[in-house]
Amino acid sequence: MSLISIDIEADGPIPSKYSMISLGAVVVDATLDKRFYAQIKPISQEFVPEALAISGFSREQTQGFEDPKHVMIDFRDWIKVHSKGKKPYFISDNNGFDWQFVNWYFHTFLGENPFGFSSTNIRSLYQGLSGDMKVHFKHLRQTKHSHNALDDAIGNAEALLSLQKKFKINNFIL
Repeated sequence: MSLISIDIEADGPIPSKYSMISLGAVVVDATLDKRFYAQIKPISQEFVPEALAISGFSREQTQGFEDPKHVMIDFRDWIKVHSKGKKPYFISDNNGFDWQFVNWYFHTFLGENPFGFSSTNIRSLYQGLSGDMKVHFKHLRQTKHSHNALDDAIGNAEALLSLQKKFKINNFIL
């Protein structure tokens, strides 16, 4: 597998009614230099102002972002290149949120999702490894959690690499 840390920002709580406005991804390896970032034009007129404000973008700015289909084509192609023949695996801080948007956009615009049908939540992984359902992993990040999708994907990948060292996991990056 090729582990890929993903983060998205959206202008509302669910895909289809609301829009994914940015997408960041990084291959989880020692270099963290295989990166993807896109800003995506809204797919609907609806948005939640408070949700959009978290991203730091205005509605007017998002109207000038990239076409969603082109972004998903570029992302699919990036995944293929950087997975190097291995199965890409989706991992994120809040996979319930991030996954639903990425999955919906892939199926809506390309008819399939290169990640397949599963993903992993970093916090759940950390809780299982530590044996404590109350712990959170964000202190393991080096890159500040900024709500920039790429920065947040990188920070999550940094935390995953820290978990690998902390728990002496040999085959964490497959």
